[in-house]
Amino acid sequence: MEGDSTNLDAAIESLLNVEKQMRLAGDVAGTRKAVIDIIELCYKAGAWKTLNDQIVLLSKRRGQLKQAITAMVQKAMEYIDLMPDMDTRIELIKTLSSVSAGKIYVEIERARLIKRLAKIKEEQGKIDEAADLMQEIAVETFGSMAKTEKIAFILEQVRLCLDHQDFVRAQILSRKISTRVFDVDPSKEKKKPKGDSIVQDAPAEIPSLLELKRIYYELMIRYYSHNNDYLEICRCYKAIYDIPAIKEDPAKWIPVLRKICWYLVLAPHDPMQSSLLNATLEDKNLSEIPNFRLLLKQLVTMEVIQWTSLWEFYRNEYENEKLLGGALGAKTEEDLKLRIIEHNILVVSKYYSRISLKRIADLLCLSLQEAEKHLSDMVNSKSLIAKIDRPMGVVSFRTAQDSNGVLNSWATNLEKLLDLVEKSCHQIHKETMIHKAMLKA
Repeated sequence: MEGDSTNLDAAIESLLNVEKQMRLAGDVAGTRKAVIDIIELCYKAGAWKTLNDQIVLLSKRRGQLKQAITAMVQKAMEYIDLMPDMDTRIELIKTLSSVSAGKIYVEIERARLIKRLAKIKEEQGKIDEAADLMQEIAVETFGSMAKTEKIAFILEQVRLCLDHQDFVRAQILSRKISTRVFDVDPSKEKKKPKGDSIVQDAPAEIPSLLELKRIYYELMIRYYSHNNDYLEICRCYKAIYDIPAIKEDPAKWIPVLRKICWYLVLAPHDPMQSSLLNATLEDKNLSEIPNFRLLLKQLVTMEVIQWTSLWEFYRNEYENEKLLGGALGAKTEEDLKLRIIEHNILVVSKYYSRISLKRIADLLCLSLQEAEKHLSDMVNSKSLIAKIDRPMGVVSFRTAQDSNGVLNSWATNLEKLLDLVEKSCHQIHKETMIHKAMLKA
């Protein structure tokens, strides 16, 4: 063993002298070959500590060439999976990441190393450490990294933050990805090298752009589910539904379309929800799931929906959705009932300008206190304009006016006022003239 160690040290010393001569002579190819030979020698001898030491030593030599350091890091990365145990593998990754830190020409290699180290930490159950490691790298500034690899890296950062329950940071990271990037046709894109900065090809394990789109929206569903933001969850499922690979396979698009319908019903009433609701009703594929078509049709129709009969009819569908691993949480049953009540109040407001609170409570199958509470909540959320006369027990509904309507009503009122002033002046002038004529007579 001592003899092998002596021979290895002698061989390394000889190669270091060759490397020095090539480096000082400015021979890029020769320096790169000498550096790679030293790394290969250490690997073949199984001297893992010497390998780490030589990587650090070679990177710190005076006037070391960028190409030599790049070649050394890339060669050492090939040996990571060939290490005998996990500790040695982690040590090599840490050595390479420290060597490549702060060097733009090996920034992509460092990002890949950190990603591998984070994966190891995650497998060990250290989610917080893995998330912290990934957040150190800002791949959006890397000019030479492939677009798909950048997106995949940011999505991994988002996923780890969600696993770590850090929803604020997950949202910040997700905003680094523009959804427009998923609509670009990759076949029509051309690589435009600027000087020496040529965009590298993404590794083979990086998913396609459409697969990354699906992963992105699935992660956003996890984020929005935390806040019970049903409309945004629905929009995410709609984006997944529009992926060609999903739309071509009924086994894939039927579960997604079911979820779109559920979250449309659960979303609070607003213009965006109405637009999505009408667009979904026009989808021909909805005829494959007639129960959900009927559900959406009921929401569009301006008629009061009986909650008890609706729940009896759709309860099995709701339970099946939860069993299939859907994102429907424990709170969704209450929210579903609330949305039906809100729909019914909007229907009543369309048909009545004034109605007694007792009559509303009867129509909604609620107590007086519950009916008043739901009305007040809708007025506060500005989804309805109404006034409640509590002593009389009467509710007055008003239609919402836009700014143009308000200005027009003001202009009409001013015109009437000026007309009255003009008539009054005319009458005063007339009386004055008659009075003067009488005095002269």
